[in-house]
Amino acid sequence: MLEHAPKAPLEAPRVEGAASSSLKHESAFLHVTGAATYIDDMPEPKGMLHVVPGLSTKAHAKILSMDLEAVRRAPGVVRVLTAADVPGQNQVSPVHREDEPLLATDRVFFWGQPLFAVVAETREAARHAVRLARIEYEEMPAILNVAQARENGGELVWRPLTMERGDVARGLAAAPMRVSGRVTMGGQEHFYLEGQAAWAQPGEAGEMRVWSSTQHPSETQHLVATVLGRPHHLVTTEVRRMGGGFGGKETQANAPACLAALAAELTGQAAKLRLDRDDDMMMTGKRHDFVVDYEVGFDDAGHILAVDMVLAARCGWSADLSGPVVDRALFHADNAYFYPDVRFRSEALKTNTQSNTAYRGFGGPQGIVAAERVIEEVAFATGLDPVTVRMRNFYGMGSRDVTPYHMVVEDSISGQIVSQLVRECDYETRKAEIRAFNACSRHIKRGIALTPVKFGISFTATHYNQAGALVHVYTDGSVQVNHGGTEMGQGLHTKMVQIAMREFGLEADRVRITATTTGKVPNTSATAASSGADLNGMAVLDAIRTIKGRMVTFAAEKWDVEPEEVRFCADGVHIGEIVLPFAKLAWEVYFARISLSASGFYKTPKISWNPETGRGRPFFYFAYGAACAEVSVDLLTGENTIDRVDILHDAGQSLNPAIDIGQIEGGFVQGAGWLTTEELVWDDFGRLRTHAPSTYKIPACSDRPRVFNVSLLENAPNREETIFRSKAVGEPPFVHGVAVLHAISDALASLDDYRTCPRLDAPATPEMVLRAAMRLRGEPV
Repeated sequence: MLEHAPKAPLEAPRVEGAASSSLKHESAFLHVTGAATYIDDMPEPKGMLHVVPGLSTKAHAKILSMDLEAVRRAPGVVRVLTAADVPGQNQVSPVHREDEPLLATDRVFFWGQPLFAVVAETREAARHAVRLARIEYEEMPAILNVAQARENGGELVWRPLTMERGDVARGLAAAPMRVSGRVTMGGQEHFYLEGQAAWAQPGEAGEMRVWSSTQHPSETQHLVATVLGRPHHLVTTEVRRMGGGFGGKETQANAPACLAALAAELTGQAAKLRLDRDDDMMMTGKRHDFVVDYEVGFDDAGHILAVDMVLAARCGWSADLSGPVVDRALFHADNAYFYPDVRFRSEALKTNTQSNTAYRGFGGPQGIVAAERVIEEVAFATGLDPVTVRMRNFYGMGSRDVTPYHMVVEDSISGQIVSQLVRECDYETRKAEIRAFNACSRHIKRGIALTPVKFGISFTATHYNQAGALVHVYTDGSVQVNHGGTEMGQGLHTKMVQIAMREFGLEADRVRITATTTGKVPNTSATAASSGADLNGMAVLDAIRTIKGRMVTFAAEKWDVEPEEVRFCADGVHIGEIVLPFAKLAWEVYFARISLSASGFYKTPKISWNPETGRGRPFFYFAYGAACAEVSVDLLTGENTIDRVDILHDAGQSLNPAIDIGQIEGGFVQGAGWLTTEELVWDDFGRLRTHAPSTYKIPACSDRPRVFNVSLLENAPNREETIFRSKAVGEPPFVHGVAVLHAISDALASLDDYRTCPRLDAPATPEMVLRAAMRLRGEPV
């Protein structure tokens, strides 16, 4: 804060539609009527040019020659861009590794890497021309997966990390029972509804304005400036909304924005790039697929004594965000469980595939899948119900509260949530009914599983845990809010509106959110890590309370009351015995020459992290939850249906229950899709074969649970001082999809009378399910 005006009281009376109520999404009407504006809906200025990238057709090769003469001569082509045309640095690495050229120079590192870009009068002309290029390559050996990377020396894109507590070797040696194994899980395409898109408009004196479908406007601004070779203040990035992001537009939006800006810079005309869906999927990074090797020591009562894990990820050709993604997998490889002796190690492996990137959960889901496999192994080895094993190993029992990265878990409520869900969903009765059904059913097997989630909230890159905001109160009492977060459908802007409504005592139509722009709020953090509402909400609140402090001081002096007697309510501003309309007070304050505008700032307290030692407090708090899934598996086809799902989730004091429940429902379906239907396939040449809706299966409406019960944990405000004691709801619900994987595993286990752990890997496609069934029957696979 720049000024030290007195703060208004922390609590204000609730108004209809304010924070903690289910106000409708601020763009809902625009969405359903088709009036919401996305990048490709914006009116195009006269002379708008269109950009289409030319992509490599080899996974790893030297470029011997690049003949683009036919491309340049094609009808409608204005210019062809190559690396030699970049006036600044030919780099779009988000982590400053200088390992990600915007356009390739002498080598290509994956099939689909941008080599050049066509700038044409129409998109159709550019798409036609780009196919006329003649590229000669000298192919080199391509490394396409974790196994090949290890066989070829295991080159890493990021430093390895070890998290360790206790003596894992001693713990394993002393354990009465031990099991070792491997779990693999595939990647995932973001499949946002709006593909990657950007357009750039050159201005005077070197200015460049960029509209981008990006989750990280400041990073896009910085990289456009880097490519153009100019200071950041000459580049402005603006985002009104995105048609989905899920992490796929945190860094992957940068290259499209830079190519559009480069075309605009070199032609002096506005330029737009909207990737074709096939090109989008070929070019952009995915969720990291993992191979996790584990060994666990335990006793016959199901108490876990020691765990050793190596988590290896296919990271792709450049660093991108693989380092923090793989780190977060380690952070969550304990999920909700305490391991007395523990060691987690990472391998961020370089491959000749798309550079994998952020995806909802940011590595956390992969770590949790590994943690839940450990629980499953212990349950089958001891003959105990998996829920019993989970309950016996939760954090918060006695001195069992220190994570492998030495953060103390101060608020473990996993036991409470799981116990409540077991009762409310009638888990024991349903499990017995399913066992009886399976004993009499030959081809259809049913399964049930109940899994928890403990998810850390904060960026593990500590400097990202900050946010800014700008709030204006106008003389008619209307309010405009701008903040550094981006709206991708998750309702972030709606929650910011609710904060202003609650603090000022206003109705929804008196508060307006404007497009996120680096020209209003600089140096923003990405809208990611589930921290959008936490960070930006507190920054908005800081700005509002600065303005309220000025208004309170003015009103108290003018009407001779104590500052505590000035309250902002739904029926107006109460000043002692006087009730003044908010608009009237705003006019009075303006007339007294007092500012009605303020910037706000927030940084997350208490956090610290040292990657060199693998210790610290990387998270401000944890979000919790649990899901119970019931499935039916057809052993003739390998297909499954999700019959019922019950979720109990911890959102703290929810800012908007309807939006939060929607996020939980959507997150669950997306998580279940990752683990059951969504499969990425590369051929032996490194070409992604699942690069379109025709070959990549996301969940459809028919894949939703037949019965879907979602509840928010009641009377559970965040113990930390977050925005109105709420908790993040972006990423944690994604993990509830793990319950479906384990329910399928439970169904398959019936084939061996529940004696053998099925060790079902993900995605549990029909082929994967049938192979697991054959193993359990003792048939050759």
